[in-house]
Parts: sequence; structure tokens; C-alpha cells
Amino acid sequence: MTAPLPLGKVVATPGALKVLSEMGKDAFDLLARHATGDWGELCGFDRRQNEIALREDYRVLSSYPVGRQRVWIITEADRSITTILLPEDY
Repeated sequence: MTAPLPLGKVVATPGALKVLSEMGKDAFDLLARHATGDWGELCGFDRRQNEIALREDYRVLSSYPVGRQRVWIITEADRSITTILLPEDY
């Protein structure tokens, strides 16, 4: 990716904030990875979907392991909002 992904307004679910806090992880580090195309642990299909999403303005998903949990970051298609959440929050 040549330019950072626009994130829009950034919000997070209480569950995701709790997991990040308990594990001593900084949400900003994960946001930086997401914005620069490091989507964490995604299967090949989801990685290809993200590549298409960047060209076609679809939503972009990242998935990062945090302790025994997983944190997702989703930037909506119109790039107006990015949400940090747990999969079960979806």
C-alpha cells in the first residue's frame, strides 16, 4: 500500500478496550499497523479481499492476536469510521 488507509473517526467497543488494557497493548499500535496494510493474521482470501477493498472502496478488516483473544479492526467502505472490536462484538 502506498498511502495510509484513511481511518475516519476511531471508536472501540468496551470489550476490546478491556482486552487491550489487560494485556498492556496500545490500540494506537494496532491502528498504525491497520492503516499501513499490516492486517495481522488473515487467511489468503481475506487478504485478497482487503486488496480489492483498497481499490474499490470496500470495508477493510484486520485481525490481531492479543493474548488469548483476537482483536479486529474494521474501517468502513466510506472511510468515515474505524472500529476496534472483539469478534463476538460483531
